[in-house]
Amino acid sequence: MTHTMPTPAEPLKIGTRGSPLALAQAYETRSRLSAAFSLPEEVFEIVVIKTTGDKVLDRPLKEIGGKGLFTREIEDALLDGGIDIAVHSMKDMPTLQPDGLILDTYLPREDTRDAFITFAEGGLADLPQGAVVGSSSLRRRAQLLNRRPDLQIVEFRGNLQTRLKKLSDGVARGTFLAMAGLNRLNMTEVPRIAIEHEEMLPAVAQGAIGIERRIDDPRTQEMLAAIHDVPTGHRLAAERSYLLKLDGSCETPIAGLCLLEGDQIWLRGEILRPDGSECISGEIRGPIPDAAALGAELASELLGRAPADFFSWR
Repeated sequence: MTHTMPTPAEPLKIGTRGSPLALAQAYETRSRLSAAFSLPEEVFEIVVIKTTGDKVLDRPLKEIGGKGLFTREIEDALLDGGIDIAVHSMKDMPTLQPDGLILDTYLPREDTRDAFITFAEGGLADLPQGAVVGSSSLRRRAQLLNRRPDLQIVEFRGNLQTRLKKLSDGVARGTFLAMAGLNRLNMTEVPRIAIEHEEMLPAVAQGAIGIERRIDDPRTQEMLAAIHDVPTGHRLAAERSYLLKLDGSCETPIAGLCLLEGDQIWLRGEILRPDGSECISGEIRGPIPDAAALGAELASELLGRAPADFFSWR
């Protein structure tokens, strides 16, 4: 290490949202940095920042600004020097970062599947006609309606604990959570059925933790390089390029997943109308160094197959 290490008096400040899952991700980042440099955890300070997305829980994300709602205040603190790094769930991240910031560090990816959560008997396929299902995700809502147009979908905002309480209160018969979040919180008591990728592709970058930093901070750059997971970086290069080409946001139902097969990537994706009435899907394979180009190519192919009015609802 060519730079001065952080100390308890001058700690490296890790910015995060305050939900249990966000804190678990920040703790994992701290633990990995601590182990990589044989430093006590006391030299890393967790700084909780409340975002707009955490404050407004009664309206769909697309109505109040999309993905940036979970990152804007944290990125402002990073630019202002109030924190040194920001830990994010990558599925919440816009594809472009503000000037002066860069997102080029990823921790090893968790389970990418969605989980169907219900306290009733049976799984997703066993839901009765007209059953009420809760979800705040435009993607999940569209995918579910594409497969089961008879279901009633109600808004389900809030962190994991809030959603579980709504479920136990009978607001809906079932809901969805990411398997990654359940695993990171070790919530083995939550009844879940993992939904395989063949049944429902996940959100782009689901299960991945990203760490954002200032471009002009060489010490932090060097420290983060020690904990970066290269395979996850390859996969997200394809997925985020695909999302960028599609102009993905919380206003667009988009799913996508990249897997590594030896020295090749395999990227699958789909775009949907919000009411689930149409789904356009595709896949592409190619060498890992071409991941970003392949992501853009798949997006272009899906867009080329979409009818002229496919995005008219935006």
